[in-house]
Amino acid sequence: MTKEQTWSQRFESALHPAIALFNASIGFDIELIEYDLTGSQAHAKMLAHTGIISSEEGEQLVTGLEEIRQEYRQGTFQPGVDAEDVHFAVEKRLTEIVGDVGKKLHTARSRNDQVGTDTRLYLRDQIQQIKGELREFQGVLLDIAEKNVETLIPGYTHLQRAQPLSLAHHLLAYFQMAQRDWERLGDVSRRVNISPLGCGALAGTTFPIDRHYTAKLLDFDDIYANSLDGVSDRDFAIEFLCAASLIMVHLSRLAEEVILWSSEEFRFVTLKDSCATGSSIMPQKKNPDVPELVRGKTGRVFGHLQAMLVIMKGLPLAYNKDLQEDKEGLFDSVNTVKASLEAMTILLREGLEFRTQRLAEAVTEDFSNATDVADYLAARGVPFREAYNLVGKVVKTSIAAGKLLKDLELSEWQQLHPAFAEDIYEAISPRQVVAARNSHGGTGFVQVSKALIAARVQMDQ
Repeated sequence: MTKEQTWSQRFESALHPAIALFNASIGFDIELIEYDLTGSQAHAKMLAHTGIISSEEGEQLVTGLEEIRQEYRQGTFQPGVDAEDVHFAVEKRLTEIVGDVGKKLHTARSRNDQVGTDTRLYLRDQIQQIKGELREFQGVLLDIAEKNVETLIPGYTHLQRAQPLSLAHHLLAYFQMAQRDWERLGDVSRRVNISPLGCGALAGTTFPIDRHYTAKLLDFDDIYANSLDGVSDRDFAIEFLCAASLIMVHLSRLAEEVILWSSEEFRFVTLKDSCATGSSIMPQKKNPDVPELVRGKTGRVFGHLQAMLVIMKGLPLAYNKDLQEDKEGLFDSVNTVKASLEAMTILLREGLEFRTQRLAEAVTEDFSNATDVADYLAARGVPFREAYNLVGKVVKTSIAAGKLLKDLELSEWQQLHPAFAEDIYEAISPRQVVAARNSHGGTGFVQVSKALIAARVQMDQ
């Protein structure tokens, strides 16, 4: 059995049913239906505004499209594969509702500029939602940070103990990553919010349309200056996928730290039952499923970015059917980012607890105060590189003796260099090591308190 054509009488035979199924996008572009209806209403109003159709016909079209919206929301309008795509599905149903006037809706418009408009309306809306979720995520980071300005945590480079930090300072690093994500989405949104409606299939139209009128109705900031570019451009989607990928990078980095921190080897956090699962055969285990899933889902967003780049790299102007493949990856990336942000926000808010006593012990178990010994000498006139080498030697001998720097006798310090005095012990205490790093943007408690105030100001912008 073959499928009857939906587009023109140019073809003598109908499409093979397997090809019809392969060709159809209704299974996923139904996601755009509300945006398609909104764009179509604006187009109908413009047709009436310019006199291409009568005012009465314009009102009929707008009313009929709104009826379809309500049917869809109520679940009574559920087009199948025979509709091919959401645009044909809406037009067919509209004609059933308002009669032949429904066939006038597509005047001066192509599916090419139509789907471009729908996708931009969709993405503009989703970006605002993601920005809102980023603010929720940032808010939780700040809530935890404000309670832990003077909680210490080991800092790492190369995953080796480096220098102790304020836990608030550590969390504020992720706040700043999220802030860049929030700002980056705003920048992407500017290029999303340009209207291709009226570009037609590729060359514009012979009808006296008013593209600025529809752009204003749809709250677009501008219109595409070139019709070829308008229907074939997917830069905005690629930019969004880049921004989405970076959001996932940042979430994945935090996820990896939570996974490490919750391990028996670190024991920096305890996972609560609401955000962890157990093993099917090992009853003692509590698995960090949320951060592991976020870490895993990051790859799918990267994959969608790569797929979009590959789709676009060889396309001649203007529209090509390849561009049908832009939607599933875009939709999935939006959903993945939103779900991951929500999950990580819940995890931070109510799914884990920092083990402050363990953290306090951890910062006393290593040589992460060695740089402060070198700084101590440099402040007393010893060239830093000379001080650095001296401290390297004392670390080496201390390790051999099974001691930490805090365990050395004053006489041992003074054998190393006569500049050492009793105050060396205070200088290398973890709390003083952190407090002393009072340079702008540093981990010192004064600087962290200032950074928290500044972060709250950023949240209000």
